[in-house]
Amino acid sequence: MLTVTTVNVNGLRAAAGKGYLPWLAGTDADVVCLQEVRALEDQLPEAVRRPEGWHAVWAPAAAKGRAGVALLTRREPEAVRVGFGAPEFAASGRYVEADLPGVTVASLYLPSGEVDTERQAEKERFMAAFLPYLTALRARAAAAGREVLVCGDWNIAHREADLKNWRANRKSSGFLPEERAWLTRVLAPDDGGYTDVVRAQYPAQEGPYSWWSYRGQAFDRDTGWRIDYHMATPGLAARCVKAYVERAATHAERWSDHAPVTAVYDLKATPPAA
Repeated sequence: MLTVTTVNVNGLRAAAGKGYLPWLAGTDADVVCLQEVRALEDQLPEAVRRPEGWHAVWAPAAAKGRAGVALLTRREPEAVRVGFGAPEFAASGRYVEADLPGVTVASLYLPSGEVDTERQAEKERFMAAFLPYLTALRARAAAAGREVLVCGDWNIAHREADLKNWRANRKSSGFLPEERAWLTRVLAPDDGGYTDVVRAQYPAQEGPYSWWSYRGQAFDRDTGWRIDYHMATPGLAARCVKAYVERAATHAERWSDHAPVTAVYDLKATPPAA
């Protein structure tokens, strides 16, 4: 079995003081994908920088206090790559991938955007550069007999079932028609060719949400967004035996505004026939 968890920590130094370390000590995950670390490696406490029992790969952003992704793996990766070949985003702290036996696992923090600002333009440029990379990555992996899993905060709710207040957010970044169309391309068999693993497990359910604003009573009312995904090549997605959101029991027990999203893959299983 391969258990993978992805979570946007919303600042790892802050999360470490709120409950991240006990969570990490208790997780059954083989791989943990972190986003929005917002710290250089040497700014992190030793217990966070080198957690016992893990191999840690850090990909911070050049801009102080922004972005940053990481991968924690129980076994040492065969290879690690930071970035996806786009010069503009080479030092943006938004993508890192590692080769493990039979599968490449990546941690992604896609820009959040803001309508009618440069932040949204940056998001659009990122998406335009990233989709061809995803397609090529899948093709390379298939040629080598490998699978791919890209986890992280994609900052797009794909369908109406992926956010509670979708009507009020039709003109908001994260639910714009063009963003949703792009994610449809990521999932299209003749384009990106990936599978939304959690949605495949919950095809008819609203949510399960993975992000709730700290404002108001969003968490208590479960007024959330599903923007943290496991995007897998179809062969790996078919081997998922369960997927779930690790939603905190109470607002006070949250250590991030996102919840960990976990999926378990049976790598030895024979995927069902198409």
